[in-house]
Amino acid sequence: MSVISGDGVFSDVFSGAMDVHASATFYDATLGALGIKNLGPFGNGWILYGRDKPAFIIAKPGNGAAASSNGVTTGFAAKTPAEVDAFHAAGVANGGIDEGAAGPRAHLPGAYVAYLRDPSGNKICVNAFNGS
Repeated sequence: MSVISGDGVFSDVFSGAMDVHASATFYDATLGALGIKNLGPFGNGWILYGRDKPAFIIAKPGNGAAASSNGVTTGFAAKTPAEVDAFHAAGVANGGIDEGAAGPRAHLPGAYVAYLRDPSGNKICVNAFNGS
């Protein structure tokens, strides 16, 4: 299995996780609400997520330092506002911290967005634009 998806602008996103098991539980629930699957472990304890190909990876940071995404937010695409709601609810129920409840955002016309921090403190969001 290739680690690089080749779709879109990025080949993949790697997010550090201090407790990979807790983060996998969180991402299984949140990304599952978007139809994104846990594609299983790979290599050195990496967990890969994607629809058909790996595109999002969680693992302990390679340098052994604490995971940090200060100033970085990884955004996931939702098809509908209902998926945004489900993502946010699943995240809060599975160890995530609310960073902004699901709803429209005045600074992003046509967007319905929710923000969370994962169990390692990484910032994530989910977006549905104009319900698509």
